[in-house]
Amino acid sequence: MKIVLVQNSKLPVTLYGGTERVVWSLGKALSQLGHSVVFVCQKVSDCDFAEIIDITNITDIASVIPKDADIIHYHSNLEIADQVNIPYIFTLHGNIKEQAPMNKNVVFVSKSHAERYGSDSYVYNGLDWNDYTIPDFTVKRQGFHFLGKAAWRIKNVKGAITIIKKIKSKLKVLGGYRFNISMGIRFTFSPRIQFYGMIGGAAKDKLVNSSKGLLFPVRWHEPFGLAIIESLYYGCPVFGTPYGSLPELITPEYGFLSNSSEELANAMLHVDQYDRMACHEYAKTKFNALTMAENYLEKYQLILSGKTLNTENPILKETTEDKFLPWT
Repeated sequence: MKIVLVQNSKLPVTLYGGTERVVWSLGKALSQLGHSVVFVCQKVSDCDFAEIIDITNITDIASVIPKDADIIHYHSNLEIADQVNIPYIFTLHGNIKEQAPMNKNVVFVSKSHAERYGSDSYVYNGLDWNDYTIPDFTVKRQGFHFLGKAAWRIKNVKGAITIIKKIKSKLKVLGGYRFNISMGIRFTFSPRIQFYGMIGGAAKDKLVNSSKGLLFPVRWHEPFGLAIIESLYYGCPVFGTPYGSLPELITPEYGFLSNSSEELANAMLHVDQYDRMACHEYAKTKFNALTMAENYLEKYQLILSGKTLNTENPILKETTEDKFLPWT
């Protein structure tokens, strides 16, 4: 098949950009499975496995979609779908707050993500682990890490810092800065907390590989959480809140979930009871790009057979006035 992947941002990504990393991995895996792949994106580098259509300065994106495509997989710019007479699906990577009917061909990124919109259509994210540094399980593990955009209050880096102080350990914040004005002027004084900014590539891999575990106390329904599988890949158990996809991804074998800082702190004192190799194998086998691509191919075939992925238009089932989920 000729498959067009639409993502209106730069590909590939080297620092922050979870959706971009997933889309790139998906395209590579589809190519490895024998399909012709076209990225419609903002071009920043060459690609040896797919054609890239650069839309950096193009306002009419619909006009550059290849007319001989078998299917279009939108990760952004779904609004142009009606302008292009080609079968399509759309992956929702985030959360939508409005209770408005969604497209019947939407795919979510976890079971819980889908269920919140009354759907059962989902595909877990996967990554091309060949793009990552090979884990070294002989490295001495020191402290824990937080991985995510710390400026987003829903990611709860403040809660992570509170826990680290409770257990008198150290925390590496990957994705944040010591001085931050976007959260209301905040300056973290504690020498136990180290900030590495929007780090990526081998430098990020090395820091995660030397961590005892991921601290992920999010206060929203996480749609999926690439930080989770990246950390597991490097043998790091996950200590997080029981929201969104986390109860699906993190069973007791791979971490501990609670919205209580005291309970998470107590669990982290026993971090060495987790099997790091088991965490690694779990991420490597269940959340890889080839598995993701094969699951998407099943969705593509449904569309090409004339069916829709959802019998009814998905719609957010519940809204809440509380911006943040409970945390103590």
